Amino acid sequence: SVNVYNKPVVVQLEDDPKGMLVKITEESEQKEFIVRKGGGNLLRVGRKGIFVKLPTESLLLTFASDEDSNQFTDAVMKIKADKSARVSSDCEFFPAPAYGDFTRTSAYQKAILDNPIDFSGKVILDVGAGSGILSFFAQQSGAKRVYAVEASSIAVHAAKLVAANNVDDVIKVLSGKIEEIQLPEQVDVIISEPMGYMLLNERMLETFLHAKKFLKPGGKMFPSRGDLHVAPFTDEALYMEQFNKVNFWYQEYFHGVNLSSLRNPAMTEYFRQPIVDTFDINICTAKTQRHIIDFQTAHETDLHRIEIPLEFHMLQSGTVHGLAFWFDVAFIGSNVTVWLSTAPTQPLTHWYQVRCLLSQPIFAKQGQLLTGRVLMVANAKQSYDLTIEVKIEGTNTVSSNTLDLKNPYFSGATEPTQPIDCTNYDFQGTGADGYENFQYQ
Repeated sequence: SVNVYNKPVVVQLEDDPKGMLVKITEESEQKEFIVRKGGGNLLRVGRKGIFVKLPTESLLLTFASDEDSNQFTDAVMKIKADKSARVSSDCEFFPAPAYGDFTRTSAYQKAILDNPIDFSGKVILDVGAGSGILSFFAQQSGAKRVYAVEASSIAVHAAKLVAANNVDDVIKVLSGKIEEIQLPEQVDVIISEPMGYMLLNERMLETFLHAKKFLKPGGKMFPSRGDLHVAPFTDEALYMEQFNKVNFWYQEYFHGVNLSSLRNPAMTEYFRQPIVDTFDINICTAKTQRHIIDFQTAHETDLHRIEIPLEFHMLQSGTVHGLAFWFDVAFIGSNVTVWLSTAPTQPLTHWYQVRCLLSQPIFAKQGQLLTGRVLMVANAKQSYDLTIEVKIEGTNTVSSNTLDLKNPYFSGATEPTQPIDCTNYDFQGTGADGYENFQYQ
């Protein structure tokens, strides 16, 4: 192990079709490498270190501060979240992939157009409007006025779409955060697409609920409720895929360096990643349990800490490798109720499903009672620290794990295609060339 650089150097991050291109610039040498989508060659080491495994060598980047290290990791995660994402100082993008999620878009369209009583002649608020597709649906359903509130620079493009479609007399695009803007009137219905992975990631639901300060008494929320489903699952291949990543750290003579002291931290880090993908429902070993959030009555602070008690009657014997999650949302209108489901038995959406592994799986027999809890605590990263605990009743068999919902692993080829939500990130120090600049030493 040798120091490649003897003084601080600049690291530039640039979008690349294969992931993210990292450029290290120093007088004596320039180095470039790709951080792949899914982060298989990237691992955090402590608070300031990033370990990068390359085909011909391995690098340990030690940043000057926790903030620099977090900026680097966040920037990489934003690129990993979308094959076609482009990092720029303006965060300009056109969310074609989200429009392309037919299941999602058609469910919203049906919910709005099939409930004309709730929209015709009414005042509507679209929270996090993006380029405004939900606002257009509300206008098509006969809304008197639609306030499309969008915090990112896409609001400029939304306004262009509204003008080009000659509906600017109905749809009013407002640039700003829902917590800060003012409306000239109260609204009859609030529409939004606030769901993230596992329903709650990105914490956009809190903004959706905060917007109720503009809702008339008796007004409606679209969607009206969210159901988070959870079930134990067995998947030896997935577990071994994660476990085998740790094998690198078993080496006791890696270019003269004993890496084994980092074996346990590496294991912890890999198993802190929720798995975002899809799977066959038959891997679930018990009937699902459901946690309901009523958006009509819930307050945003209710989502700061969520505890879900678990009780499963095992339908088959097998190893429980972790818990699987997906969600449904309901649009409860005056005419019809429309459901949008992300279940593995339904057409695939850009939310996929989420699985959280136990680092120590447990074996359960058919008929046994599996109890435990899911604890979700909101954090400053627009996400949640997630703890899962399971126990086989009547035995001493217990297992638990804590995961970082903000740092998922996209298993296999099932990477999501939704655009980056630039409102969640603050690109500090972006150069004129559109690259993110970081300094490490």
